[in-house]
Amino acid sequence: MKSTHYNDNVFINCPFDAKYKSLFDAMVFAVHDCGFIPRCALEEDDASEVRIDKIYSIIADCRYGIHDISRTELDEGSGLPRFNMPLELGVFLGAKKFGTEEQKRKKCLILDTEQYRYQQFISDIAGQDIQAHNNSSREIITRVRNWLRTASRRETIPGGSIIWRRYRDFRTDLPQTAREYQLTVEDLIFNDYSLMVTRWLETKAKPLSHYVYYV
Repeated sequence: MKSTHYNDNVFINCPFDAKYKSLFDAMVFAVHDCGFIPRCALEEDDASEVRIDKIYSIIADCRYGIHDISRTELDEGSGLPRFNMPLELGVFLGAKKFGTEEQKRKKCLILDTEQYRYQQFISDIAGQDIQAHNNSSREIITRVRNWLRTASRRETIPGGSIIWRRYRDFRTDLPQTAREYQLTVEDLIFNDYSLMVTRWLETKAKPLSHYVYYV
């Protein structure tokens, strides 16, 4: 049974390592600022639950999904690539194709570093509208915002330049915000960070009239 937040939940499928963290942080902020709820495997740490079952459960509870398939490098330790992101994308697309009527209304954004690079390693998704972020936090925010605006048709979503300015303000305030919760930026786990974003947007985000759009 889906939760009451199904239509607000956004499943994030991306690398969780240090190299990707700046992009991940920007993505989570953008999802929140657009009025949605970011969900990912990092939100739970239950050793009694098999990881793939946890992912199935989260995907089933999300109408929207963001999938970054850019991490194709070989692992330095094993010399092998990591296939978690394509696997989770496949689960999401499978739920959309074969699930209930509610699941069939799922929508997803697929990201890569370059527009057509995916054709060299996952050509079966040819025909999907793959968006490039060029390893830029600002572009991640713009891509996520524009997609959520189009996919949800919600008219209350601020523009990408507004969200980017808010994100920069948030990053400046984050150390102090974390201290208020007896935390440090370095120690923030996903649930902590998500809470920081939520609280900051509730109390510190300036009204839209404060900002000026640049064309």
